[in-house]
Amino acid sequence: MAFPILLTNDDGINSPGLQDLATSLNGRGHPVVVLAPLTEQSAAGMKLTLRDDMLFQEHTDIADKIRIDEEVPLRVFSLDGSPCDCIIVAIDGGLKSWVPEIEPWMCISGINRGPNLSVDVLHSGTVSAAREAALYGLPSLSVSLATYSHQDYSHSIEATLDVLDRLSAVVRKKPDNLLRPDGSKKRPTDSLDLDSLRSWFLQGNLFLNMNIPDTWKGTFQTVPLGARWYHNATDMMDKESIGVTFKVGAARIVDEDIEMTDCNAVESGFASITPLASWPQNHPLGVPQSVMEESTKMGIEGMPHWF
Repeated sequence: MAFPILLTNDDGINSPGLQDLATSLNGRGHPVVVLAPLTEQSAAGMKLTLRDDMLFQEHTDIADKIRIDEEVPLRVFSLDGSPCDCIIVAIDGGLKSWVPEIEPWMCISGINRGPNLSVDVLHSGTVSAAREAALYGLPSLSVSLATYSHQDYSHSIEATLDVLDRLSAVVRKKPDNLLRPDGSKKRPTDSLDLDSLRSWFLQGNLFLNMNIPDTWKGTFQTVPLGARWYHNATDMMDKESIGVTFKVGAARIVDEDIEMTDCNAVESGFASITPLASWPQNHPLGVPQSVMEESTKMGIEGMPHWF
């Protein structure tokens, strides 16, 4: 079943990963509204723009370029801000004003270029946008092509569409928790049955992060986060001048080879799917550890069993 989707990213409105995915979603009959940063915002995390005005633009030229099915709604916008800015503007009034014909049932953030594994989920603008949408009560998925060696997004799109096909059994109507009208009073039960697990996702208290490897063999693993370490992360660019400058970017990245984690899954050629809690664990809507563990159990084809 095709349902309306809000699409964003942190690589910017001109990213081929974003545009190629929008094309494929349009071709599959999903009404899509894109609201993405005007420029690249990689590693922006949950940054918000509080003191500057942000330019909001519609891009009919991009929409015309990427549209396949003229009968399926597709609108493309950019915001001169962060990924989380885009989500807040979209959900908290922007879409209702500019695109009333598309009311998203789900948010997809991506397809990002480069991995978002392990500790990356704390810095990533892509993952943060999905988390922001979930905080507002919109079911969400972040997607990354976990390599910089190429920009062929065909496998990542295939994996995303496979996940959406399975999620169509879960996302069956407009979200009833959007903008959190009941605040923390609306909380799923701690039960581990399918309905409860799905409610944690549908209410936005749990969201999904997927990484597709350099070479994908067509299979998935549902796994927790692994351990990834960044070494020599700063580089002094100019040691001679009075104002010393630094560049942040690790010279060496080490993924611990821990079986059944996202790092290991991607290294082994699987697309990793990791359920993530939207809130800190000690928040009133924090996901209980028992639910977190149950949500990460694999089912058919390596996807979460509650799909």
